[in-house]
Amino acid sequence: QVQLVESGGGLVQPGGSLRLSCVVSGFTLDYYKIIWFREAPGKEREDISCINSPGPNYYADSVKGRFTISRNNRKNTVYLQMNSLQPEDTAVYYCATDHLLGSSCPGRYRYWGQGTQVTVSS
Repeated sequence: QVQLVESGGGLVQPGGSLRLSCVVSGFTLDYYKIIWFREAPGKEREDISCINSPGPNYYADSVKGRFTISRNNRKNTVYLQMNSLQPEDTAVYYCATDHLLGSSCPGRYRYWGQGTQVTVSS
């Protein structure tokens, strides 16, 4: 069964950093794309980053230059390094996949995890 589990969220001050992790199971990570999206109260769902084998990686304009997506296929884990965090980055962050071969970033998705809360506040 396809499963994704996010972790690494927390409370940070503006300008701080966090590294989120997404551990996947039920499929071979390097065959499929992984999308990070976020949701916050009163805001629409936003796709913020995506990684797949063909590339290139995708970043939303709101996070370009601050966030970096990477993967460790041996550990079945995708990471999202978040630097220079600002209050507007406060949201629940999810990783997701469409579980389709050869699809491009960011595209659609069918599976996601429980999310991890990121709060940026002084």
